[in-house]
Amino acid sequence: MTSAVELETDPFEGLDRTNSLSPSRASDFMSCPLLYRFRVVDKLPEAPSIDAVRGSVVHKVLEDLFDLPAWERTHDRASLMLGPVWESLLAEEPELAEMFGGQAPDLATWLEQCRELLGRYFRLEDPTRLEPAEREVHVGHRLGSGLTIHGYIDRVDVAPTGELRIVDYKTGRSPAEHFEAKALFQMKFYALVVWRTRGVIPRMLQLVYLGNGEMLRYEPEERDLVATERKIEALWRAIQRAHESGDWRPNRTALCGWCDHKALCPAWGGTPPPLPAPEVPESAAPVSSQS
Repeated sequence: MTSAVELETDPFEGLDRTNSLSPSRASDFMSCPLLYRFRVVDKLPEAPSIDAVRGSVVHKVLEDLFDLPAWERTHDRASLMLGPVWESLLAEEPELAEMFGGQAPDLATWLEQCRELLGRYFRLEDPTRLEPAEREVHVGHRLGSGLTIHGYIDRVDVAPTGELRIVDYKTGRSPAEHFEAKALFQMKFYALVVWRTRGVIPRMLQLVYLGNGEMLRYEPEERDLVATERKIEALWRAIQRAHESGDWRPNRTALCGWCDHKALCPAWGGTPPPLPAPEVPESAAPVSSQS
């Protein structure tokens, strides 16, 4: 979907790992620098995750739901949309059919799990009363350092008074209180981009957790976003130092059990592949912003 703010040039043209950063990759580096290297530098393949694909399907249904007239946005209608959305994704990536069977649930059980997530969404929000201004919108801004920060926002709501709400759907469970700051980093990242490109600080950041039917809301202030910008710049400098030194340190945690690259990790007795030849940075088109 096209952003409501049209840019004279494509802010995403020419972006690569040498000049851009998304919330997901920033989170990778903060969690484990070696994971960032495996995904961004080595570009190692990863098996499709049944949970991640479930999230993609549910996200797509919730995006398409708002193409319908308000009165048709019901749980039953959303459930009917699941099959076609899954079939469309499967046509693009036939290998996803291999996820089912064995220790994984069968397709019918998996689709029922998707319906349950959608049911929790309808208990949290009434989509018949919402008219999002934007959905699945790609936003980006070039910082003073030359780094372009960018990402996809699930939904942007605009109040009659002009106030913005940024909404992100999560198909997992809400985090414990001491992990909320990590979850909000992604939202502050988006809010920073919106502020720098549109000159408006979003009134509300809203995370919708469909795994347990809870919401996390936060009202950002300018100082929050300035601090987020400084954090991103410092993080990017750390990433650049790792590129220059080749020192991508692993961080052994409980999450390692879900990592596709555990066998290559020195923290678990593995050996990473040789680093690929350095990429030549491409010049990105300038991002038009309204500060």
